[in-house]
Amino acid sequence: MLMVAWTVPAMAQDAVTQTFKDSRLVNIQSVETLAKRRLDVRIGHRFGDLLGDNGGWSTFYGLEQAADVMIGAEYGATDKLTVGFFRTKGAGSLPDGQAGLRQVLNGTVKYALLQQGTDGGSPVSLTFWGVAALSTAERIPDNPDIIRNFSTFAHRMAYHGQLMIASRLSDRIALQLTPGYTHRNVVPVEDENGLFSLGVGTRLQISRVFGVIADVTLPFSDYRTTENGFYPALGLGLEIDSGGHLFQLNFTNATGIMETDFIPYTTSNWLDGEFRFGFTISRLFNL
Repeated sequence: MLMVAWTVPAMAQDAVTQTFKDSRLVNIQSVETLAKRRLDVRIGHRFGDLLGDNGGWSTFYGLEQAADVMIGAEYGATDKLTVGFFRTKGAGSLPDGQAGLRQVLNGTVKYALLQQGTDGGSPVSLTFWGVAALSTAERIPDNPDIIRNFSTFAHRMAYHGQLMIASRLSDRIALQLTPGYTHRNVVPVEDENGLFSLGVGTRLQISRVFGVIADVTLPFSDYRTTENGFYPALGLGLEIDSGGHLFQLNFTNATGIMETDFIPYTTSNWLDGEFRFGFTISRLFNL
């Protein structure tokens, strides 16, 4: 008798797509990368304090002020690798009023290391993201005690790298942990050049068009305490997907948009009304 053996091919695991709708939550990045040859043009804006001593009617609840502005684009070099370039105004300051980096060029890179699978695949997605920031602000040479003295070119630079570990828990809910490390080449004497942090973000899909997002980032530092005037960066937002555009409306106590800005320099307190309205507009193009 002739026996015929049938071999059943192993089924490839399906990957979870769109753990998050966008590449960024309110303050923190998400695990999402762009598809190959896709261009994402982004504009972000943060206004002044909504309430508190610097807000209220006199500034039309912060809308007459611009804390930070971002404009730039990201490009999908491959399905896993996204590169970007952004210009930000820069907004973060120390509790004594000394400003952080201003007029900043930001080069970014994001790489998807692992993608969450279905039916027994990986329970999480894992992505690396990094940014190198360069201040183009005019040097203030006659005050060696401030950051913008820029006695060497390297003092204009700051860097940040992070891993993003995310899981889509259901069709509507996604959760992400974001451990990171920030390095600034020049800081005040009492500060520290290197700074570890942990971010937590989530997204709730409430309809085909609308999603609610939230995140918080906590720097680990003996110096960065509420007693010294520092606070975790906390953001709440609403995503609106119009098809061609993705709009985000948000509120956050962070003044700066980039990680090299808001992680070391968030000195605004939600409980004092020192939070602000902001928005982001994202437009995708297929090239």
